[in-house]
Amino acid sequence: MAVICGRRKGHDAILAAMNLTHPAIKAIIFDADGMLVNGEKFSIALKRDYNVDPAQEKEFFNTVFQDCLVGKADLKEAVTPYLKGLGWPGTAEELLDYWFTTEHHLDEPLMECIRTLRQSGLKVVLATNQEKYRTQYMLEHMGFDTVFEKIYSSAHLGLKKPDVAFFDKIVADMGFSKKEMLFWDDDQINIKGALKSGLHAELYTEYEAFLKTMRQTYALL
Repeated sequence: MAVICGRRKGHDAILAAMNLTHPAIKAIIFDADGMLVNGEKFSIALKRDYNVDPAQEKEFFNTVFQDCLVGKADLKEAVTPYLKGLGWPGTAEELLDYWFTTEHHLDEPLMECIRTLRQSGLKVVLATNQEKYRTQYMLEHMGFDTVFEKIYSSAHLGLKKPDVAFFDKIVADMGFSKKEMLFWDDDQINIKGALKSGLHAELYTEYEAFLKTMRQTYALL
């Protein structure tokens, strides 16, 4: 069933009127950062609050942090040798708390849309490149454990976007055909990976454009 501002309409009638030829979408996969999570970037906050050299931060995120993203390293252990270079005065745990809370800003209208989609009977999940501690933070403090039916994190899958195998693992777990699934992300590289895997995929730019595409292309909101 399609949902428009909380009201239901006959999905088949809408699809027929819009001449949509693809199978009705049964599951939607959402990205997190840049869509649902729009807090101040951690790197910007570090530069402002602690005058961190961007080169030091870049070295960490481009090297050992990549192992954390796929569960091959523990973030608290991996960041500890970098604390002094980052100019951080506290512990690794305190840095993570500062990091996660700095970026904790949710797009509430989009969150409400997701709740509405799920209430309509669609399967709605999150697919995100995250290390394990921020994944847990999203579940416990951002409320994603109640908004989404499931979270697929790169740290748990052992793969990250845009790897086609990342999407294939999600498809296999959810049990739908790829043509019944729609993926939203704000990164074109990830969109290309999803399309290559066979999913429907749309680039997220801003909320109103998202609504327009969902209504006109997929008859879902």
